[in-house]
Amino acid sequence: MTHSLLPVIMAGGSGTRLWPLSRALYPKQFLVLTGNQSLFQQAHLRLQSLAAADITVAQPCVVGNEEHRFLVLDQLREVKGQAAPLLLEPVGRNTAPAVTLAALQAVSEGADPILVVTPADQTVTDEAAYTAAVQQAVRAAAEGDIVILGITPDRPETGFGYIRTGEANAQGARSVQAFVEKPDAETAQAYVADGGYFWNSGMFVMKASRWLAALGHFRPDILAATEAAFAVRATDAPFVRPGQDAFQAVPSESVDYAVMEQCPAHPEAGFVVRMVPLNAGWSDLGAWDAVWQVTPHDAKGNAGQGDALFHGTTNTLIHASSRLVAAVGLDNIVVVETPDAVLVADRSCSQEVKQIVATLASQSRPEGSLHRRVHRPWGWYDSIDAGERFQVKRIMVKPKASLSLQMHHHRAEHWIVVSGTAEVTVGDEVKLISENQSIYIPLGTVHRLTNPGAISLEIIEVQSGSYLGEDDIVRFQDNYGRTS
Repeated sequence: MTHSLLPVIMAGGSGTRLWPLSRALYPKQFLVLTGNQSLFQQAHLRLQSLAAADITVAQPCVVGNEEHRFLVLDQLREVKGQAAPLLLEPVGRNTAPAVTLAALQAVSEGADPILVVTPADQTVTDEAAYTAAVQQAVRAAAEGDIVILGITPDRPETGFGYIRTGEANAQGARSVQAFVEKPDAETAQAYVADGGYFWNSGMFVMKASRWLAALGHFRPDILAATEAAFAVRATDAPFVRPGQDAFQAVPSESVDYAVMEQCPAHPEAGFVVRMVPLNAGWSDLGAWDAVWQVTPHDAKGNAGQGDALFHGTTNTLIHASSRLVAAVGLDNIVVVETPDAVLVADRSCSQEVKQIVATLASQSRPEGSLHRRVHRPWGWYDSIDAGERFQVKRIMVKPKASLSLQMHHHRAEHWIVVSGTAEVTVGDEVKLISENQSIYIPLGTVHRLTNPGAISLEIIEVQSGSYLGEDDIVRFQDNYGRTS
């Protein structure tokens, strides 16, 4: 018997504990923290490896934030993948509605595949062990069970929820007796010693119809509200957008609270949950301490990314993005440097970084949501200098890409081409500007920047005027559906 598998990548998280590298508009799952690929790309590639003689794997269904849609597409293109489809949440409503959107999309196409649901922000070091465990879970889910991947604990961790398990069946899948909240240190130590407790990975496997049936039994309000939002969806390939107003009315709830914890607590409902152990070097990289744990160390326990130097320092992580960072006489410290922010924290307090992000948000500071380099669907811009009445940006435009046809009320712009060729619309004129040439865009003039070539276009933009905010823009035409 052949099992049809639909990977579902949950890519809507924010990852506030990995600030300042993670920002609201460039969250953890899109960062390269280990190896040469982002966590999202690693998740996509791992899922493609699940094919076997009895398992077929479709292109993934990605559930993500509307604001991250072009990041998802760009990162998939880099690994020669594609999302089919990309479900865009207009607002965050936790994981239960997100999985429900994926299940509704699957059954709307007349199929009932086995969903392999995985967060986009995890990592594993043993790919072969991961593949074997998930394939085992797929075969168990084909029998009608809901299957969760449980991590064999290697330490008394207080930051994870646990799964209490019973006996294993003939296929090696254990019965799930209960889901347990995050314990204190003493209780966590007892769980590890017991041997029947596993960390909850947040990865689970079940038929689409089985998920919808279980949700309809335990939380019919979530199912009905999500169905209503999905019924008025708009499709703009590859994007599928649930109705915004209807989705805002969906109750916010996690998969665990909505369904998983209810199944073993109410066996009379008939929804059996089993667990397959996963021993594959798993980490959810939930804080900088977890990043230190999975990053190669030197003899003194130091882990460095980027241009990092250590002297008289032990058990310390340095993540340098744009300059040399040196540590002297430190122990158990995290130092994370980006062009516009630096974090220094005790590793044992790394979970508390989210409080800094909350403070930034309360003060409306941009460092909580944006990097200095801001990614756009056409490329990126980097604000390299600013002062009173002027700002300097470095801009990269992808081959064949174009910015919107636009106008500014309060600023003029000078563009100098550094590499590539620019096609510039200024008023009624269209000009080609080559390397080392420049052009002036007067205040109030309709203009557009296009890269007609096959290589990236880079320019330096000098803005001058009384107001230089990104909201001083009037778009007349845009290839990406933006109006502001």
